[in-house]
Amino acid sequence: MGSSEGLNGQWVGTYTGSSKGSIIVNVDERASNYQGVAYLVNDDVKLPETATLFTTPDKSKEFSFRADAILAIDRASGDVVPWQSIADKYQGVIFPKYTDVKASLGGDSLSLSWATDLGTVNDCTLPRSKADQPSELVASEQNWGTYKEQLAADLPKRYLFRGQNGPWRLRTSFHRSGRADLHRFLAEDIAALHRQLSARTKHIFNLTIGDENGAFFNLVQHHGYPTPLLDWTYSPQVAAFFAYRGISNAQAAKAGPKDKVRIFVFDQAQWRKDYNQLLQLICPTLHVSIGEFIAIENERMIPQQAASTITNADDVETYIKSKETATKKYLRAIDLPVTDRKQVVSELSYMGITAGSMFPGLDGACEELKERNFVI
Repeated sequence: MGSSEGLNGQWVGTYTGSSKGSIIVNVDERASNYQGVAYLVNDDVKLPETATLFTTPDKSKEFSFRADAILAIDRASGDVVPWQSIADKYQGVIFPKYTDVKASLGGDSLSLSWATDLGTVNDCTLPRSKADQPSELVASEQNWGTYKEQLAADLPKRYLFRGQNGPWRLRTSFHRSGRADLHRFLAEDIAALHRQLSARTKHIFNLTIGDENGAFFNLVQHHGYPTPLLDWTYSPQVAAFFAYRGISNAQAAKAGPKDKVRIFVFDQAQWRKDYNQLLQLICPTLHVSIGEFIAIENERMIPQQAASTITNADDVETYIKSKETATKKYLRAIDLPVTDRKQVVSELSYMGITAGSMFPGLDGACEELKERNFVI
């Protein structure tokens, strides 16, 4: 986990000054300093969006630096490109060559001010992400019986489900690690993973092809590598399996009435209708998009009835809730008692939902037999 006191993480807000707009600052902690990228989206749609790559001089809470790696973002495609490649689309616009930045980190806020070589000046104060805090969703508290009854009435395939051992916020494993800079993730992590795994998979993934790139991300996610994906399932029963997985019968027997597992329910059908699905990570605005990838070298996807959300948002729950209105809800939560664990696991096994079916291979088979043959 990243430090909740350092600069690393995601900072989101608005800026003012010579111009106004929205800003996202994604920062990773390195050995002796911080590295990241700031995305600025000007309110004036006639001006390009920008991505500024930066490295701080050290880990001081007050610092300044010159950022001269300023890239443009094509509003039409969303691609991050050198300014010269799209300059003809913005006749008369002069693009900055560098920006001098001053910053101050104080508690849960980051204050930034900057001046470009063009003489423009701007500033902002950004709040720290709450993504590492408990979920703020007010969950429906049910038992296993009422959960099954409610789900029988839901429209099939309209919803995605995600089971968790506890009521923590929706957050990808990548962001839970304290990372935020997706430029670095693509350039360093994915490049290294592709080199290493190509020696261990029968299929050599071509990451320039969208379907194969998504399949590769999904593969490493399912084998424990932190990615900006969140796993979901179309099956409420499979979600219940994952909610209770890792909790023993002994732990469940000792659980109190307030001990709950959580299942998130996401109205993916309505979300797809209302928002463009962007299957890309480098983006100047936050997004949550739904992907269904081909199962190359990944036997788990089919029995798990899997889908994924791809996101550049640290606090996925807050982002989705920010899009809701009084009459339109996308996300809800159901809390089930930990004490129901033995009954739930037993019933799911009769449905064929076991570790052996969810995780084809030796690990899944041994986990299933352990559940069957040992009192745990």
